[in-house]
Amino acid sequence: MRRLSSVLVILLLLLAGLGAGGWWFAQRAYVAPGPLAEPTQMVVPRGGLTAIAGALAERGVIADQREFLVAAWATRSQGALRAAEFVFPAGASLQEVLAVLRTARPVQRRLTIPEGLTVGQITAILERAEGLTGAMPRFDEGQILPETYAYQWGDSRAAVVRRADQAMDAALAELWAARQPNLPLVTPRQAVILASIVERETGKAEERGKVAGVFINRLRRGMPLQSDPTVAYAAADGGVLDRPLTRADLDRDHPFNTYRTRGLPPGPIASPGRDALRAVLNPEDTEFLYFVADGSGGHAFARTLDDHNRNVARWREIERQRNAGGTR
Repeated sequence: MRRLSSVLVILLLLLAGLGAGGWWFAQRAYVAPGPLAEPTQMVVPRGGLTAIAGALAERGVIADQREFLVAAWATRSQGALRAAEFVFPAGASLQEVLAVLRTARPVQRRLTIPEGLTVGQITAILERAEGLTGAMPRFDEGQILPETYAYQWGDSRAAVVRRADQAMDAALAELWAARQPNLPLVTPRQAVILASIVERETGKAEERGKVAGVFINRLRRGMPLQSDPTVAYAAADGGVLDRPLTRADLDRDHPFNTYRTRGLPPGPIASPGRDALRAVLNPEDTEFLYFVADGSGGHAFARTLDDHNRNVARWREIERQRNAGGTR
């Protein structure tokens, strides 16, 4: 630090000794275009003025560290230089570089948590997110709201999880207050549980309300939900099943096996999005009690078991034809 101060004093005395010509030269160097050929995004490190100057020179943002140090010192009254991730424009002068470091908004990165992921899958996304720091905090299934979150380089994973947790609380409070009357859901947590099942059952936005309506109808009648995603969650011990379900899975005595147990499972099987929460709190009013895949990415719905069995037979024929076609 003492050596840096000496350099600055010597350079300033030199400029002062040169008089008006030296001042003109300094001003020209201050506003002259810099060496960047194109806009450059970089992380400006912590460690003080010298570390910042070295990083900027290494990335080609500035041509001369000494000129930068003098300019930063001479304009120190304009504010401190910040360590963050910034974008520097092409040809940025010393004046523009210092303005970025003092006043520009740091780069806003984006992290998307898709709907219907488990704790393990969300944890993997957060652990891979470039620029996030710190240990991965613990959180429960269905606790955080799937959404796209902005963050800056150096933000902590704990801070992102906390924001996603608060976002779920806010969304759930808003949707719970606007729910249909007389639903067989007593608490907001039950809404999250059912919404997680709906989220895993269908990826079609136009079907969510109808699928939710089927489960609401079954809950009202005391029928088991018979949801395959809950069985898969049980078979994978809370993870993602990487094989087809078996008869043993369906027969397994497990709290999440909704073929064996009536009512809702003890917890969510994934993180539901806002639309799935809205669907279970405002389901479509139908008489449907069954649904099965229809071969087009959607589902065929039925009021009676006979109709459902016919839909199942059609789906099995579609699967048979697909499997036969794949072996040719």
